[in-house]
Amino acid sequence: MTPSKDIQRLIDIMAALRTPKTGCPWDLEQTFATIAPYTIEEAYEVADAIQRGDLGDLKDELGDLLLQVVYHSRMAEEQGAFQFGDVVEGVSAKMIRRHPHVFGDETANSAGDVNGLWDRIKAEERAGKSSGETKSLLADIPATLPALTRAIKLQHKAAKVGFDWPDIAPVFEKLKEEIAEFEEVALYIAPSDTRSASRPEGAKPAASGRRDEGVSDAANKIDAMKEEFGDMLFVMANIARHLQIDPEDCLRAANAKFTRRFAYIEQRLSEKGSSPAQSNLAEMDALWDEVRAIDKHSTT
Repeated sequence: MTPSKDIQRLIDIMAALRTPKTGCPWDLEQTFATIAPYTIEEAYEVADAIQRGDLGDLKDELGDLLLQVVYHSRMAEEQGAFQFGDVVEGVSAKMIRRHPHVFGDETANSAGDVNGLWDRIKAEERAGKSSGETKSLLADIPATLPALTRAIKLQHKAAKVGFDWPDIAPVFEKLKEEIAEFEEVALYIAPSDTRSASRPEGAKPAASGRRDEGVSDAANKIDAMKEEFGDMLFVMANIARHLQIDPEDCLRAANAKFTRRFAYIEQRLSEKGSSPAQSNLAEMDALWDEVRAIDKHSTT
């Protein structure tokens, strides 16, 4: 086998890897389910190369992602379901069908016009696939998407049929309510406390009133915290959607900032012959404030 720019060579390589007796033992053991996590990982690595602006890495990562398509297609072919060529034909037909302003008689003068056409055609496709059963508007949003991304998509779909806040102000009010509910279960119903929870004098009750009697079982308390934390994140995603910002991008940026600032702490401690494990919180906090001041100065 030698490398080639012809896609058929990659298909042949995968067929050889999956051939019983002469193929690769590891590849032969794989299934759709075991390969799926690698498919997701490769897609993230493509996105990472794009974010870093590394086109050399992007070429390699796109190849790895293409391999995933070939891999799944080969397993499907072995079961008599479909082949790689069917995948190519299917997506080609979809692109032609969904771009009638390019390949047909429709007109689209802006990205907004294209989005309208896309939504209409997708709706027609769903109707054509319908088995007669009522299908939820949200059913085609994959459950395996990153949770914040899926939250945005769920909210966006619901908003298209009018189920949405009229503006962003009441969403902030809802966020305050959810923070109060989360604070109630996190602080006043501590998971380590197996007794009936008691609220400190003057503490505000949960906005929903659901926690007044407390939760005595530790597992139930953890479930309550997870539920309220999820509600809080869902509302945060809704705020991001209203402001037209991507919460995943925002959190990635925050992660990168934390990583960079913590690296500064490590470097400064190293210069003193120390490390975070040998330091204390007060010293690390002082260095954190130092790098924050540097960041603030660099942006002014």
